[in-house]
Amino acid sequence: MLKEFREFAVKGNMLDMAVGIIIGGAFGTIVNSLVKDVLMPAFGTLLGGMDFANFFFVLKEGAKAAAPYATLADAQAAGAVTVNYGLFVNAIISFIIVAWALFMVVKGMNRLRREQAAAPPAPSATETLLTEIRDLLKKRP
Repeated sequence: MLKEFREFAVKGNMLDMAVGIIIGGAFGTIVNSLVKDVLMPAFGTLLGGMDFANFFFVLKEGAKAAAPYATLADAQAAGAVTVNYGLFVNAIISFIIVAWALFMVVKGMNRLRREQAAAPPAPSATETLLTEIRDLLKKRP
């Protein structure tokens, strides 16, 4: 059983998948930073200085301090139970960016596959030889 597992684990497809997962995780981190640190502050500025990360509503006030809370961090520090819909919006935007990037990668791969499928296969050695014989016979008087 150990031998079978070793063969499975070192197959090319398994290693390719592992590399893809690691790169995908790193890409997800980059996209999350793009959304959190670049896009959302820009959108917030355009909307009058709002911070989407601080869009929440309180379900239950915290034991340490009473509502209202200026920021989500204040509410969490007070022990309040909140619904963080601003963070949810950030997650949706991150998902859309990742989905778009993956769509573009798959679209590019599909285009390459179509180009390869559209190219006629090279003639075999036998076909080439028969073509040459045919051409020589046509030239014969």
